[in-house]
Order: sequence, then C-alpha cells, then structure tokens
Amino acid sequence: MTAFAQNQKEIIYVGTYSQKGEGIYVYEFDRKNLATKQIQILANKNSPSFLELHPNKKYLYSANEENGTISAYKIDPASGKLSALNTQPAQGSGSCHVSVDPKGRFIYVSNYGSGDLAVYLLNKDGSIGTLVDTIQDKGAASQKPHMHSIIPSADGQFVYASDLGIDKIMVYQVDQQTGKLTPGAVPYVEVKSGDGPRHLAIHPNGNFAYSAGELSSSVNSFQIVKNSGALVPLERVSMLPADFKGKSFAADIHFSPDGKFLYASNRGHESLAIYAVNAQTGKLTIAGHADTHGKHPRNFNMDASGDLLFVANRDNNNVVIFTRNKENGQLTYTGKEMSIPTPVCVKILGLE
Repeated sequence: MTAFAQNQKEIIYVGTYSQKGEGIYVYEFDRKNLATKQIQILANKNSPSFLELHPNKKYLYSANEENGTISAYKIDPASGKLSALNTQPAQGSGSCHVSVDPKGRFIYVSNYGSGDLAVYLLNKDGSIGTLVDTIQDKGAASQKPHMHSIIPSADGQFVYASDLGIDKIMVYQVDQQTGKLTPGAVPYVEVKSGDGPRHLAIHPNGNFAYSAGELSSSVNSFQIVKNSGALVPLERVSMLPADFKGKSFAADIHFSPDGKFLYASNRGHESLAIYAVNAQTGKLTIAGHADTHGKHPRNFNMDASGDLLFVANRDNNNVVIFTRNKENGQLTYTGKEMSIPTPVCVKILGLE
C-alpha cells in the first residue's frame, strides 16, 4: 500500500445493491476540498455488492450477489473509468465477496447462499480465466454453511475462508502453480457458537488475524503460525459499548496502514469500533466508537495514507468521509458525504 502522492488523481468506486442502485458508481476525488464528482455509472443490475482491486491497480472485480457471478473490469489509467472485460459464474448463489491473490494470479469468490467457494485463474489481460477449484462447506444438521469471505495471506501461500453458518474459519494452502486449495495442517479454527465469522483482517506484520463475528458483534483474534498458516486463538472482545442494549450486527474490519489501530463496523449501534493494537502481543484495547452518521454501515475503507476513512451506510444512501488522527486513531466527521443509492462497498484508487 503506497501513500498518496501530491497531484495524484484519486478515484472512488462504490458497489451497490440493485434494489435502488444502478451498478458500480465511479467518482473523482478532490482531496484538498474533500469533494467528489461522479464520472461514471457502470450498469450492473445484479447487485455488485463487493468490489476488489487487482494488485497492479489496472483492474477491478465485482461479486454480483443477485445472479451468482463475478465480473472483471479494466480501469482506464487516465480517467479511472471502467470498461467490462468478462463475467464468469461464481459456482454458487449469493456471491457476496471477492478477493485477489496478492501476486495477481488467482481470484477467490465466496458464495453466501450456497455456502461454497470458487477459485479462478486470472488472465494477463485482467479477465477471469479458467475455473481452478470449488469447495462446498458442510456443517452439523442444525447448521447451514454461509461462506462470507476469503482473505489471502500477504505472500499468497494461504487463504482464510470465513463461514458464518458453521462458525469456522477454514485455512487452505494455495498451490502456487495451479491455485488449487488443500486444507492446511490445522484445517480450521472454530469460534464460539453463534459468533458468525464474517470478515477477517490480517495485521500488517503478518503475525495476527482478527475476525469480525457478525451475529455476536465480537472480534476474535488469533496468532498466525507462519509455516503452516494455522490460527491459534488469542482473545475475544466485544465491538459494542457495555451499556448498549439494542440489536447490532458486525460487518467489516480493517487495519490502519501502520497497524496501530483496528476498526470494525456495527450495524445497529451504527458505529465503528476503534481498537489500539499491541503489535507484539496482538492484544486489543478499545479506544472508542465513532458514529457513522448513517444506518447500516456495511463496508468501509481507508485511503492508502491512513488520513481519511470512507463509510458506506446502506440504509441512508450515503458514503460519509471522516478524517483520522494517526496518533490516537480517532475519527472526525467532515460533513462531506456522497449521495448514492444503497452503497455497500467502497474502494479508493490513486492513479499513477
């Protein structure tokens, strides 16, 4: 992740739900004035609800939740606008998450509805190529699998697949030539029943991983065993204030670029939980909660410098911009918002 360069053009991509949204919304971002200008709506009526950038920043991918597909787009290097490359079946239903191998070789898709995952090769032109692997999760009789996200390790040797329905985070070793997945030496870690692991964030030092439990609004932390990729449980902390009595569900989780702070979104409490991170022990200390100034903050993202944070509030049809204090991790509402129907994913790109 590279820091923002002065005079660099910045582009914001927003994925939406098709109940109201028209597809992927593309904006130019004026950092000096915290202003945005819409430059494109790339039509996609199948709820492109999760977006991911290729490591080379030349391509964007979407998981299309309504029809169980994934799509590839080329990014114009001058304008940031998108043009469609191709679409492939996700090999399942309710495709809610897509991620890319750190070396740009493979793409991973999570299918919430059918509780499975698929792996495709990526072609050199950024398009989605040959199907490499599919894996169907299985649970106890009372459990229905709901695969929710796949997060690769920084070196691409392992992927961590969070299944909300069976309360497990699966660990797979990636064949570096073919992309095929095999269970790790310790093939999964199980969290407390009912936690519902949704998204995972890996500390920049690669030693720790943190899972947002959707159903319990908790963060489970793990030490990562480097040679096997295994996850060893460390602690479990709440994402909510002690005096909060309402219903709330965790969504997204991300680190600041320097790894000093971890952020996780609460839908119901309508906040981002802020944790200070001990990089030696992996332990978390709650540093506060920031009001998201909107309802159902599903996804959020930080710019590469860690100065700004963008929150997609689905039910208020807005993406809200915050400034971030790098010393204490606190967020300040700027009053700047983007009006977008049912926004659910935000990606920020600095053009070279």
